[in-house]
Amino acid sequence: MCSLTAQTMARPVAARPGVALALILTCQLMLMLDVTVMNVALPRIRTDLGFTPAGLSWVMNAYTLVFGGLLLLGGRLGDLFGRRRVFLAGVAVFTAASLAGGLADSAGLLIASRIVQGLGAAAAGPSTIALITSTFTEPRARVRALSLFSAMASSGFAVGLILGGLLTEWLTWRSVMFINVPFGVVVLVFGARHIAEPERHPAKLDVTGAVLATLGVASLVYGFIRAAEAGWGAASAVWPLVAGAVLVVTFVWSQTRVGHPMLPLRLFADRDRAAGYANFFLGPLSMMSAFFFLTQFLQEVSGYGALATGFAFLPMAVGIFVLSRAVPWLLPLLGPKPIAVTGTLLMSGGLWWVAQLSAGSGYVPGVLGPMVLMGVGGGLAFAPLNVLIMGTVPPADAGAAGGALQTMQQIGATLGLAVLVTVAGSASRGHAGTDALVTGMTAAFTTSAFVALLTFGVALTFKRR
Repeated sequence: MCSLTAQTMARPVAARPGVALALILTCQLMLMLDVTVMNVALPRIRTDLGFTPAGLSWVMNAYTLVFGGLLLLGGRLGDLFGRRRVFLAGVAVFTAASLAGGLADSAGLLIASRIVQGLGAAAAGPSTIALITSTFTEPRARVRALSLFSAMASSGFAVGLILGGLLTEWLTWRSVMFINVPFGVVVLVFGARHIAEPERHPAKLDVTGAVLATLGVASLVYGFIRAAEAGWGAASAVWPLVAGAVLVVTFVWSQTRVGHPMLPLRLFADRDRAAGYANFFLGPLSMMSAFFFLTQFLQEVSGYGALATGFAFLPMAVGIFVLSRAVPWLLPLLGPKPIAVTGTLLMSGGLWWVAQLSAGSGYVPGVLGPMVLMGVGGGLAFAPLNVLIMGTVPPADAGAAGGALQTMQQIGATLGLAVLVTVAGSASRGHAGTDALVTGMTAAFTTSAFVALLTFGVALTFKRR
């Protein structure tokens, strides 16, 4: 009787792959939206809850810090304790925290809810991509699913700005938090029924590695955040960065000496997978300027409102999504290298183009063209990376591989913002008013274009097939 019960519990539930994929992608979109959806709502949050200027930044930073710091741990927990179980637990925590954040009546409660949202996101995020690889075992179906995942992950940043503008303009900033609740409930109710639990891989949790990785990544993310706010020379930025670097190096060393590492270093033995991780770090680093500085340009220079600013990013979001959907058909014909090379080159061109902005630039000649190039380029550049990284990863390491992927993405975006804010600040010295703002932005865009060229160089190392 006991044996029969154990077999029943271990057997995957009946799953409909299409429904499972829709639920997983819905969760991924929620997690990515929350990185940018709050941006447009920040001025109204400050007025309503009485935030100080310094405190207001932590509405964004609290989520980024916890999400980025715990991704590696979340990925390994899914491998050890069941990916569907950890995925659904993370969605439940994220949904409850979203509801609490929408009801918050003080600055402290809102930031606390953002911290808990980050906890839920770090648990659910790595399991999303791991569940795709276990649900879709046929290669062509897996490529299609991973390409859709890439489209959601990449376009989520732009969609967040659009959705944030809509909700803030038409309703209230609180709706930016409440919007997660119905989607989270749907994922929880139907996910338990339609998402299969992959085979468990019993192993010991690498506690030392978990502590080192969590503290190390969190310290780096915090240091980058402080560098963006206080400058690279500030002690509050330097010491976390130094501590984070030491902890991460110690973590990597520790992974060579344990039987069940939290991040198996064999994941980086494959050349294409290692290069894919590199571009998942460099790509978001370069693209952060498009989201951060173009939002400021449209609102502060061109005079756009929150709603118009959100819709201004629609061409980029559409470009990313449409081209990501084309990758499953292009990949068997061309292989990953030509697709990624073309995408990174277009992305670089879009950033060089937008670096030519001036205070008198209109939307159509100065912004629309670069957005289309960056959207098309981003769709082609990032979609093959998910396939390169996750397409051949051993099932036992899928959660760890997904956690590493999203950690690279988060750290790249956070470092990118810190670096580009510093570049913009340095370039704007000696200028005043709108001229200072535009001069700083164009310097940041130029720096981003150089980083994008690095992604092009990495893409040249991919194997053709």
